[in-house]
Amino acid sequence: MKLTFAGAAGTVTGSRYLLDTGERRILLDCGLFQGYKQLRLRNRARFPVSPRRIDSVVLSHAHLDHSGYLPALARDGFRGPIHATAATHELCGILLRDSAHLQEDEARFANRHGFTRHQPAEPLYTMADAERALRLFKVVEFGQEFDLGEGLKCALQPAGHLLGAAFVSLRRRGRSLVFSGDVGRPQDTIMRAPVLPTEADTLILESTYGNRLHPKDDGEATIGRIIRETAARGGTVLIPSFAVGRAQTVMLAIARLGQRGEIPDLPVFLDSPMAIDATALYRKYRTLHRLSVQECRTMYDAVRIVNSAEQSKALAHLRMPAVIIAASGMATGGRVLHHLKNIAPDPRNHILFVGYQAGGTRGAHLVAGEREVKIHGEWIQVRAAVTQIDSYSAHADADELMHWLSAIRRAPSQVYLCHGESDAADRLRHRIQEQLGWPARVPEHMETVELEL
Repeated sequence: MKLTFAGAAGTVTGSRYLLDTGERRILLDCGLFQGYKQLRLRNRARFPVSPRRIDSVVLSHAHLDHSGYLPALARDGFRGPIHATAATHELCGILLRDSAHLQEDEARFANRHGFTRHQPAEPLYTMADAERALRLFKVVEFGQEFDLGEGLKCALQPAGHLLGAAFVSLRRRGRSLVFSGDVGRPQDTIMRAPVLPTEADTLILESTYGNRLHPKDDGEATIGRIIRETAARGGTVLIPSFAVGRAQTVMLAIARLGQRGEIPDLPVFLDSPMAIDATALYRKYRTLHRLSVQECRTMYDAVRIVNSAEQSKALAHLRMPAVIIAASGMATGGRVLHHLKNIAPDPRNHILFVGYQAGGTRGAHLVAGEREVKIHGEWIQVRAAVTQIDSYSAHADADELMHWLSAIRRAPSQVYLCHGESDAADRLRHRIQEQLGWPARVPEHMETVELEL
């Protein structure tokens, strides 16, 4: 069997791994490339194999860097099943539609205001493409083994990280391959701990935080301090947040701070239709996370819901301290861009990032201290304070990844370190080799290897 690293090799985005048995082609994840332009351009490149020749997709979870290329795959002829858990299917219904809507919106905006180099600007895919992809989903239960053909059996096991997130376990002829997807944290604020794998002859392992540990500081206390200080000077706290997972964690933190009287009584706006819809799923899939029914209700009641674009625009005229939570988490698109244009130039305000910022994104530029960012073709001065906290990350850090590996009873024949920047992947490679004595390496983009499977 051949394995091609068609994405997330040497970078944290574009998760795509193509398996070819000679008779069947299975794609593990189908993500968007994000961040640096040279990475984003890969979204427009010809897929390494005709989508018509791909027999099935197995999806680890719903985040766009793992699922966001599915509409383009379906547009270009893929008609096989997309195997995923029920929660992943529902979240993809939210995320893929929103991604298509944003791309159509941004193309129209660019054409109307003339700040595009393309004549005309075209979305990567459309809402119709997203709907085409969503009709291909085939829901599987956690732990339920299903057949991918050619004697290849597959099962999805809970990975923590996000509602419905799984690691993928494949077996054939007495051999096994495990693809980690994104591994969650044992003590995550919301999600349950990931299940540990027990065997893997070949392992494809994420390495997002492979070169560091999460800080021990209290993220909740940091959010509280920033809200208090910003409110005292009459400013607004803008929290760019991933709509699924991170927004709910931030909402819960603010709810708890308010209950304890540790922040002033001020309006907290959730300006993300995606996050609104996703929050409802936390009530539906109670067994997948740690929150009680009351905590879910408290989290939701702590915010004021902003539904329409008109309501979102009206927030620019606020004349009182407030908190605005808006997608996207790396400030790459969506309503948060309009808030950034309004909030960034005012030194009374604070921009708080609560997650990983991939290289090349606006979020990464802001966290690095850039005092100008380009939004909708216009350079915006950044005078607001900017802070990043990592303690809410939903990714396992280096120690937690090593713990996740500890349950594997027999050394894999090969570990491939993916979904990480170069230093993170290489540092984890070295640690696995030194501490476990397992063979590990970092593959190149589009490299193909032979597997015994």
